[in-house]
Amino acid sequence: MKPVYARLTAALVLTFGVAACVPRAAAPPAPAPAAPAPTVLPPAPGPAPAFSNWKDAPRTLGEWRYAPAPGGGTALYADPGRGTRFTLRCDRSQRQIVLEQPGQASGAVPVVVRTDALNRTLAGQAVPGQAGGVRVTLPATDPLLDAMALSRGRFAVEAAGQPPLYLPSWPEVTRVVEDCRG
Repeated sequence: MKPVYARLTAALVLTFGVAACVPRAAAPPAPAPAAPAPTVLPPAPGPAPAFSNWKDAPRTLGEWRYAPAPGGGTALYADPGRGTRFTLRCDRSQRQIVLEQPGQASGAVPVVVRTDALNRTLAGQAVPGQAGGVRVTLPATDPLLDAMALSRGRFAVEAAGQPPLYLPSWPEVTRVVEDCRG
């Protein structure tokens, strides 16, 4: 073989490789499609968890809002998705503070208010009308109001037949109490 042909053959082998003379292997088959992931459903709602200590329960969703009024201010604890959950209203002419929790009630209803310093069962009354609920009226000088306003972080309101409320001790509570005392 002439050197020119030997060089040409070597150049072709280097350029195209020896594989050009060897047939290609068949491509591997495509992987089988994966089975669909199982649908995970959220757990069914069950009864509300019970807490051995009310301080361990999560805070009720919502925020306090204060509204001044000529007869005394009002603090509403509301959740945008559920509306007003609790109200503290000053009736300055009577020097009383009214606590209300909307819901369904009839007749006399025991209402337990729990704070860090004081726990008390109060005699609540059903609120007549379409919205309904439970109402408790306290003198503006009642020490329970101070305990609610100054409780370490929160206080609880438990009216029979109503969901318990775990409310923060924000300044709006203090403001309503001060409105009625001033």
